[in-house]
Amino acid sequence: MKKHKYHVVGVMSGTSLDGVDLAECYLSHSEKEGWDFNIVRAETVPYTNDWRMRLSDAINFSAGRMHTLNEEYTAFLASVIKGFIDKHRISSLDLISSHGHTILHQPDKGVTLQIGNLPALAKMTGQLVVCDFRQQDVELGGQGAPLVPVGDRLLFTDYDACLNIGGFANVSYESGNGRIAFDICPVNTVLNYYAGKLGKEYDRDGMLARSGTLHKDVLKMLNKLDYYKQSPPKSLGVEWVNKCILPLLEGSGLNELSIMRTYCEHIAFQLSEQIDDTASVLVTGGGVNNKFLMERVLFYNSAEIVIPDTKIIEYKEALIFAFLGVLKLRGENNCLSSVTGAVRDHSSGKIYEPK
Repeated sequence: MKKHKYHVVGVMSGTSLDGVDLAECYLSHSEKEGWDFNIVRAETVPYTNDWRMRLSDAINFSAGRMHTLNEEYTAFLASVIKGFIDKHRISSLDLISSHGHTILHQPDKGVTLQIGNLPALAKMTGQLVVCDFRQQDVELGGQGAPLVPVGDRLLFTDYDACLNIGGFANVSYESGNGRIAFDICPVNTVLNYYAGKLGKEYDRDGMLARSGTLHKDVLKMLNKLDYYKQSPPKSLGVEWVNKCILPLLEGSGLNELSIMRTYCEHIAFQLSEQIDDTASVLVTGGGVNNKFLMERVLFYNSAEIVIPDTKIIEYKEALIFAFLGVLKLRGENNCLSSVTGAVRDHSSGKIYEPK
């Protein structure tokens, strides 16, 4: 029997490798009002340098090392989740809904891998778990991404579009053919890489990029990459960054500050290309805190940019993965074929009992 209210912990780890985002949420539904949500509390548990290095290097692991990493990361994730629950004395949960961490994403080859989604996660946390949301969509011919747009449609109905700026930027909006969404370009995946070369975890307020020099020839080369000419559905992974972005930037001969300045301009241009000047756009994700980047976005575009409260900025994806788990538990579609290109809408994810 479907309930009207669900108590969930949503868990998300993004490609920017900041850490594990956890959000305790209540999600409620009524036939008249539709869906509503409340984020009770949320926090990010930062990765240690060791975990950050292992997750960054994992794309090169052998099958055996990957299997071991998956087991160890599942145990690590369980300890993080259990720590969050115990710290805040959270009880009476309906489920934990977890994205895991993406290591490999090559949907054109029928491959996507998110570690941390083993059945042991339910046993170790002692909770019902819904996880591993992308695999089924890829098996149905889809991109396996983005998955957030069904939450955009049902939880954030007041906006013409939803833009998330994280490791990658993605956009979601309604069109005549249904919900459309796609990855726009890499953001913090690249900026954090170059900030790291300068001894920083990230570029606070965009001050590093602001101090660099814009190189228009490199900007033109970035904007001419083939991906930007493709029509959706389309999605990006770290593999594309390593193949197409980093070699171009490394071969430019620019120093790190000028690379960051030029790449910020590239991000701003690409984001503005996908935002209607007359739209009301909800903007979330860690990139919102990059003041210089947001200045450059507004330079190119006159859309109404709406920046919500901090919980939604930082934990919208954790909230929506909590929501995807609820939809799966209810047997309702949580993956849209108009977004991913799969053969049909479907209810994705695996359910594990804490046995």
